[in-house]
Amino acid sequence: MIYLILSITASLLIFVVFKLLEKFNVNTLQSIVVNYLVAFSCGMLINQKPVAIQSIFEAQWFLGSIVLGVMFIGIFNIMAWTAQKNGLSVASVASKMSVIIPVIFGIYLYEESIGFQKIIGIVLALISVYLVSAKSKTSVNFKKNLLLPVVLFFGSGIIDTSIKYLQNNYVPEDTISLFSASIFLIAAVVGIGILTVQFFRKEFQFDPKSILGGIALGIVNYASLFFIIKALNLPNTESSTLFTINNVAIVMVSTLIGLLIFKEQLSKKNWAGIGLALISIYLVTFA
Repeated sequence: MIYLILSITASLLIFVVFKLLEKFNVNTLQSIVVNYLVAFSCGMLINQKPVAIQSIFEAQWFLGSIVLGVMFIGIFNIMAWTAQKNGLSVASVASKMSVIIPVIFGIYLYEESIGFQKIIGIVLALISVYLVSAKSKTSVNFKKNLLLPVVLFFGSGIIDTSIKYLQNNYVPEDTISLFSASIFLIAAVVGIGILTVQFFRKEFQFDPKSILGGIALGIVNYASLFFIIKALNLPNTESSTLFTINNVAIVMVSTLIGLLIFKEQLSKKNWAGIGLALISIYLVTFA
């Protein structure tokens, strides 16, 4: 449970850092690229075994890390476009409701437990995500630019599912840090490629503040992935339970942080969602 709590805490700090980047008008893309380089460095520092480049290429998880690295930065951009075209509420709902994909995957492939209480908890979790994310002055209109939220939904779900699959089949306990670092390195390479294209198109303007923002983001971003994989590695841990609690807790607590720190307004619908989130976490945890 401690690893799950640490992963949730790190994910919440990602939310706080992004809000601060927005507040201080920091270039988000440049911060993200720096963040991936920092996250890669964290993985290499934490890794306790001597690293041979050839062994990374020969690792069973290497191809999976390439796919995940590309998806990490790709889905982030999809999330940004969804927020711009459909609204932040749609982006939040689509990305967090995608938890149903790894839940179904875990129950079907690994024969994880499923009972009435757990089903009710998962259903309440999905409802709570919708209620917490839907702001009173916005309407969650999935029909507008439908492709983006659909891609975001499946992309986010596939990322979580792939992490579970690789962790379960190909990532030994002593290579978690190296596996995580490889994912972030691939994402960094893709991000640098995007910035290079911007440079040659004369669309690039360096923002010094992105260095500090990227460092802060990279540390908590690495921690978020590292601890969720550590949590999945624990004996008798079911991914369907873990991902449900993880996603709902992040949505619920980040909303409360928005209220307490950033003075965001919550509607009755949002408060109802927070209440349902607490109930769903209890039901799924003790199912």
